[in-house]
Amino acid sequence: EEQDDMRAIVGLGLQTTLVAWCRMSRKDLDAALATGVRAVNLSTPVSDTQIQLKLGRDRRWVLANVAQMVAMARDAGFDDVRVGGEDASRADQDFVAEVACTAAAAGARRFRYADTVGLLEPFGTFERISRLRAATAIELEIHAHDDLGLATANSLAAVRAGADFVSTTVNGLGERAGNAPLEEVATALSVLHGRDCGVRLAQLPAISQLVAEASGRPVPVGKSVVGDAVFTHESGIHVDGLLKDPRTYQGLDPARLGRHHRLVLGKHSGTASVRRAYAELGLRLAEDEVQRLLGRIRVHAGSTKRAPTADELLGFWHETRAPRPYVAGTLN
Repeated sequence: EEQDDMRAIVGLGLQTTLVAWCRMSRKDLDAALATGVRAVNLSTPVSDTQIQLKLGRDRRWVLANVAQMVAMARDAGFDDVRVGGEDASRADQDFVAEVACTAAAAGARRFRYADTVGLLEPFGTFERISRLRAATAIELEIHAHDDLGLATANSLAAVRAGADFVSTTVNGLGERAGNAPLEEVATALSVLHGRDCGVRLAQLPAISQLVAEASGRPVPVGKSVVGDAVFTHESGIHVDGLLKDPRTYQGLDPARLGRHHRLVLGKHSGTASVRRAYAELGLRLAEDEVQRLLGRIRVHAGSTKRAPTADELLGFWHETRAPRPYVAGTLN
C-alpha cells in the first residue's frame, strides 16, 4: 500500500523532490526503487544506545554499512542520496561527524541530524551543528522533535549554526509531540532572520486548515501563526493601542499571512473597543453610553463566556437608551 501511494504521488508530476525514507537496508532500498522516486533517505542509528540495544551492532559496522548502502543506492540509479543520523542528539558527536564524512565520501548529498527523542535545546543545538558544519561540507538538515516544545527554536538555532535544511511538517504533525511546524519555521525565518525559504506565507493558513481536515486533528485556536485567535484582541489597552497605530501591539503583520487583526468584546475590553464595535453598527455613542454599555458587555461576557453578537449589541444599546424601572433581582 505504501508503494502504491508513493507511485500515485510520483504520477502527479509535482514540482517538488519526492524522497523515500528507508532504513539502511537493501530490502528498503529495493522497495523505494520500485516507487519511481529519484531521491532516498537512508536512516541509521548513530547513538551507542540504539546501535547496541536496537541493532546489536557496533560503530565500526555502522560506518561500513553507511559506505556500502550509499554506494549501492547511487549504483541503483538514485540521483539524490541522503543519510539520516537517528538519535544523533544523544550520540558521541565525534562519531556523528565521522558518519557524515563517511556518507559524503560514499556519494551522499545530505546528512540529517535527528533529535529523535526531542531532548535538544537551542544553545546545545547551535554548538553541535556548528561543530558538525566545521567537520564536513555535506549538506546538513536538522530534524527536530517537539517533546519539550523546542522543535522550532532548535531548528532556528541549527540554521544559524550552518544547517542548510529543516525537516518540517504542516501543523507539526509527527510522532509523539510532533516535529517542527512548517508554518512556524518558515514565518520565523522570514520575520526574525529575513530569510526567504521559498514558502508563500500567505498560503500557510489554507494549507494548515487543509491538513487539519485531512488528518482529523484540529488546529488549537491559540496555535502560533495559524490559530484562529492569534490576531484576536480583547484587552482594552491592546485595542486602544492598535486603533491608534498597529505597531504598538503588532510584532508580526497578519497581512504577511493573508490575515488581519480581529477585535472582540469581552470582560477585558475598554471604551475604545466599545466605540469601534458600535461605530461598525452605524451608531455613534456619547461618553455616558459608552460607560453603561461597557458594563453591560462585561457582565454578558462573564456569564456567557463569549463575545456578544451584533444583535445582542443592538439590544444592549436599546436597553441603555430606555432603562427599565428597577426591580429587585434583575439587571436594570
